[in-house]
Amino acid sequence: MISILVAGAIALLVGLFGTPALIRVLRTHGYAQAIRDVNEGYPDHDAKRGTPSMGGAVIILAVLLGYFASHFVAYFLLHSHRSAPSASGLLVLGLMSGLGFVGFLDDYIKISKQRSLGLRSGEKLAGQTLVAVVFAVLALQFPNSKHRTPASTYVSFVRDTPVNLAFAGSLVGLILFVIWANIMIAGTSNGVNLTDGLDGLATGASVMVFAAYVLIGIWQGNQNCQITPGLKCYEVRDSRDLAVVAAAAMGACFGFLWWNASPAKIFMGDTGSLALGGALAGLAITTRTELLVVILGGLFVTITLSVIIQVGSFKMTGKRVFRMAPLQHHFELLGWNEVTIVIRFWIIAGLFVALGLGLFYAEWVVGAQ
Repeated sequence: MISILVAGAIALLVGLFGTPALIRVLRTHGYAQAIRDVNEGYPDHDAKRGTPSMGGAVIILAVLLGYFASHFVAYFLLHSHRSAPSASGLLVLGLMSGLGFVGFLDDYIKISKQRSLGLRSGEKLAGQTLVAVVFAVLALQFPNSKHRTPASTYVSFVRDTPVNLAFAGSLVGLILFVIWANIMIAGTSNGVNLTDGLDGLATGASVMVFAAYVLIGIWQGNQNCQITPGLKCYEVRDSRDLAVVAAAAMGACFGFLWWNASPAKIFMGDTGSLALGGALAGLAITTRTELLVVILGGLFVTITLSVIIQVGSFKMTGKRVFRMAPLQHHFELLGWNEVTIVIRFWIIAGLFVALGLGLFYAEWVVGAQ
């Protein structure tokens, strides 16, 4: 528990005090977001022109410093035998950092060329896919003394289900798992990316989902099959360390939100949104809650669906369902104030998180009876 608190606190402080330092650096070098022209339909966004972007870099740094600082404290001050970073924790951090780097390249091209589009869609997808494949392959390696790997070829909801992707052999199982992991990682990273359209919206929603994974990691750690075997124990390799990762991500987002809330002094950019989405997918895969993340991140799913519906409707019928997609911009065009939209979407995000945690706990209670 001390490691979780330290990780969250250090990441919070780095996010809180590191963000204004990054703002000064970005302003000095003229690294500001290129805002799409207001004539394209975004009301009142011209005032955001010149706001520094790539703020996700400080989020990634804060998460990494928070995580490794917690292990430093555990080893040198608490002399904990669980002080070494785990394979699961390092893999999630690697996935987050790798996708953050892809996002950084995208942001840098946007800023250096002062245009709203960075990497070509194919280049961006190739980068995301490469990072996701490396993560997926490695996640099935590194068995511990109990022969448990960070991930499983079983599709999971609140724990592994009977659906095994390795039904036809190890190689086929690996290929199917890589495809499944790619779908998850692409879905979450692009979902957070699409949500990051209003000041503080994606950051605040991410705080809530990461908070849920702190609780899930702690609960799984207390009911882990490697420690307390039982009928309803959890087959998760490094549940406590994954709670540390989630706490660091939550703290980093909290600190960044201070500066990202309306009116935003800095945007996270694709650097942050892809990284946070990757961290969520990594946590879902390694905590064996792959389908549960669809509920926990219900706001991200809803906003992504709004884009799919809009594009699909226009291609099939030539008509648009929403005034503009993603969904938050539809409400902007209806005349809603930006802060009102963000707060109400935060409420929706909180309700999805509460529902997801309720299902997670209900499954354990029902099964334990």
